[in-house]
Amino acid sequence: MQKKFLWLMLLFPLTTTPALADIALIVHPDNAAAVTDSDIKALFLGKQRSFSDGKQAIPLVVVESESSRSEFNTKVLSKTDSQLKAYWSKLTFTGKGTPPREVSTEEMLQLVSANPATIGFVDASKVSAAVKVVATY
Repeated sequence: MQKKFLWLMLLFPLTTTPALADIALIVHPDNAAAVTDSDIKALFLGKQRSFSDGKQAIPLVVVESESSRSEFNTKVLSKTDSQLKAYWSKLTFTGKGTPPREVSTEEMLQLVSANPATIGFVDASKVSAAVKVVATY
């Protein structure tokens, strides 16, 4: 009986792991620039300031309370939330960069649909027809 209970306790965390939602990288519908994974990482880490076509790129991130933010940081930027915070703190302190503007999901959709220079991400289930999805993670 104890062995059976032990096995159940060991397997329980594996069966209750929450499924992660897809993250959609979005741009304005008129933005025709090609965006690679390395471009995305460079844009959101402040290492690149323009799209592949040379036009200005303004990255936006959802607020920390959104689960898609942590997922984007991990899947796309290969950093934990705390690593990314430390990264931006260092750049900000040395005057070498500022982190992307934080907005709610609703603001993200509104800003990206209104400005061809913006790029952001949202939970894929929240995407509207007013924006164009260029990648899904």
